[in-house]
Amino acid sequence: MDLSNARWRKSTRSGASGGNCVEMASNLPGVVAVRDSKDAAGPALTFAPAAWATFVAQVAERP
Repeated sequence: MDLSNARWRKSTRSGASGGNCVEMASNLPGVVAVRDSKDAAGPALTFAPAAWATFVAQVAERP
């Protein structure tokens, strides 16, 4: 999958320390991409938007 046009944004939960950071790109048609910001050239996971929304909703419910 070509992610060269992805507009990556860092999770607001990542903090300013540069530690455990997750970035996502949701500007691509039909896909949400997720990667480790410390390895921007490394692999990215891709999800259908509905699957990503379900995941985010489930994580948001956790304490």
